[in-house]
Amino acid sequence: MAEKEIGSPGSSMHGVTGKEQSFAFSVAGDETIPTDPTAKFTLPVDSEHKAKVFKILSFSKPHMRTFHLSWVAFFTCFVSTFAAAPLIPVIRDNLNLTKSDIGNAGIASVSGSIFSRLAMGAACDLLGPRYACTFLIMITAPTVFCMSFVSSAAGYVAVRFMIGFSLATFVSCQFWMSTMFNGKIIGMVNGTAAGWGNMGGGATQLLMPLLYEVIRKTGATPFTAWRIAFFIPGWMHVIMGILVLVLGQDLPDGNLAALQNKGHVAKDKFSKVLWYAVTNYRTWIFVLLYGMSLGVELTTDNVIAEYFYDRFNLNLHTAGTIAATFGMANIVSRPAGGLMSDMAARRWGMRGRLWNLWILQTLGGVFCFCLGRATTLPLSITSMILFSIGAQAACGATFGIIPFISRRSLGVISGFTGAGGNFGSGLTQLLFFTSSRYSTAMGLSLMGIMICACTLPVAVVHFPQWGSMFLAPSEKWSEEYYYGKEWNKEETDRGLHQGSLKFAENSRSERGRRVVAVAEPPDSTLAGV
Repeated sequence: MAEKEIGSPGSSMHGVTGKEQSFAFSVAGDETIPTDPTAKFTLPVDSEHKAKVFKILSFSKPHMRTFHLSWVAFFTCFVSTFAAAPLIPVIRDNLNLTKSDIGNAGIASVSGSIFSRLAMGAACDLLGPRYACTFLIMITAPTVFCMSFVSSAAGYVAVRFMIGFSLATFVSCQFWMSTMFNGKIIGMVNGTAAGWGNMGGGATQLLMPLLYEVIRKTGATPFTAWRIAFFIPGWMHVIMGILVLVLGQDLPDGNLAALQNKGHVAKDKFSKVLWYAVTNYRTWIFVLLYGMSLGVELTTDNVIAEYFYDRFNLNLHTAGTIAATFGMANIVSRPAGGLMSDMAARRWGMRGRLWNLWILQTLGGVFCFCLGRATTLPLSITSMILFSIGAQAACGATFGIIPFISRRSLGVISGFTGAGGNFGSGLTQLLFFTSSRYSTAMGLSLMGIMICACTLPVAVVHFPQWGSMFLAPSEKWSEEYYYGKEWNKEETDRGLHQGSLKFAENSRSERGRRVVAVAEPPDSTLAGV
């Protein structure tokens, strides 16, 4: 079907022509991406009704409204999970915490979401991201309020563990974006949504010390002020949970349950979804890779304020402000990583995305090593900023690739990858920051070496229809064949594979500038998939 010009009948609604001035990232004019000009959406969409335009200042329903709901919900959970980190100098005196207690609490804060992210992936696949996100953010709200009442080291560790479950909203965020936006801009969209959400780790470094100081100046004692401050992130959870439930929408055409009841979307089996996730070797490589990008970022969020406070004898506010720049860099660095992934794919296809990821993550490891070796405050700050840019951009680049690993098991693979990030954080904190064996500076240097070494496996990620870093694609594979292999003959006879075929059609852009037609093997027809 020919694509209509933006502004022509059928490409817009409610008087919105698509020509309005806005900050936008678009592939609407790309003739390689099929368009459905009859669809009644504000933004131009492809054959799956995924938006081909990313207008960052728009709130159009459902695509851009979903974008803003998902990143703000994730932002809220990041604020609450790391709210204790900038207040540790006060909390440790109040609760008599040892270095081991602080380290264990840091591990606990990211370990809880290892399990919740695994569950969240399946919940998104089977129930939809709207219910999954709402349930998690609401059920963890009471645990945030509980931080105000802890009285011992054990209670502190336990509450941080439970609050950390909320970080699984990352999975619903990335899953949601992948169902709403076309694959050719998904790196940029996923990077922006997750980056702005991760920015909560930096914002809380500013917010919590500010709340603490304001409350203390009203007459509260220091040991009371930090407790009262935790009511703010608690109420943020409640408000966002209500907004996501009321305003959210699972898919471009409606909510998952309603579409399943109408027969427009097939109900899948969890056993099948899980099987195709765990048997795809790419899943496990990206679990490792994400552990060395998001994982080290979470670790750094937990230790960086205390590191500057102790190493350079700074006051709490100054140390928190410097530490905040690490997390706040997400506002540009993670989206930039996703954008670079999309740009590389336009020229070199999936091979460009893989090279982009390896370069960014390796550079992050190099600057992490430099941060640990720096001996002056200016050099430490410079190294920290460059480290944050590399690690966070690598996160964005990672989720420029994840949506293409599997169409059927996207939620589960997103959950596994997200859990890998938390596992990597727990592992690096356990290895380098929980005992007196290493100083924090030495721990950062060793973590940098680990990042570089664990990024090497990206070289073995191979998509037969697109190739890998060093190997060309096979002419015997097509996109339809790759994604169709996830469905057996009985399922294809029932038409359950139609969504995968539409996705395959829209993912041909991952060939890059390769214009030679990809031949389908004899058994890649609809009857033989």
